Amino acid sequence: MVPFLGYVSLFLLLPTAIVVYGAFVGPEGFTLSKFSVLTEPNVVTGFINSLIVSVASALIGAIGGALLAYAIVTGNPNGAFRRFVTAACGVLAQFGGVTLAFAFIATIGTAGIVYLFLKDHGIDLYPNRVWLYTLPGVTLVYSYFQIPLMVLVFLPALDGIKPQWREATESLGGNGWHYWRYVAGPLLLPAFTGAALLLFANSFSAYATVAALINQGGIVTPIQISNALTSEVGLHSAALASTLAFGMVVIVTGVMVGYSLLQNRTAKWLQ
Repeated sequence: MVPFLGYVSLFLLLPTAIVVYGAFVGPEGFTLSKFSVLTEPNVVTGFINSLIVSVASALIGAIGGALLAYAIVTGNPNGAFRRFVTAACGVLAQFGGVTLAFAFIATIGTAGIVYLFLKDHGIDLYPNRVWLYTLPGVTLVYSYFQIPLMVLVFLPALDGIKPQWREATESLGGNGWHYWRYVAGPLLLPAFTGAALLLFANSFSAYATVAALINQGGIVTPIQISNALTSEVGLHSAALASTLAFGMVVIVTGVMVGYSLLQNRTAKWLQ
């Protein structure tokens, strides 16, 4: 446990403590005055945009990943399809940052190969504006790694559903609707909701991908934190960055507490 606790302390607990200290302590000592920046319009807009992208990508990832996971479960448990898809999801769930942003820019950007091919055949992906570098584009890019992550997280819950439960439902006169409404649905709902919360936290705290995709302005809170630390016009403020980061920590902590509670509920019947 010593190497693990040392790793967690150095890269999780210590940065969190630094953020909390920077948010609550100023030159005059303990203060709450720094939190007044959370009412500024640009800061509020950044949090709202982060929440919109996180909720949208989490819903897309949760629904798409759940459907793909269900398709995997209904197939051969030892088949090549399952091994291939789960292995691919393990790789794609970690595919992000600058490489993912570049992949989308090179594919469907204004000079991307797919965009130019479709445009030559009469299909324009951007008839009004280039939405790839706006919130809808960020949501699309985030969904690329959200769906594989959902497959990995939700697959164990689907594996826990026993075929005998459907057979028992049918033997008692029930149909597919009764099975999903009264048996499988209530059992899978905590796991599905918990996985969706995990996807929300995953996208809410993402930085490198959106920073590479949108390098101007502060469209989301992570970019605003970066701008507060690296401003080229003398507007950098470590105190502002700590306050914004603390707000993100509070939101992510609440989400992860909910995820943990739902996972504990799911673990009761998975055992």
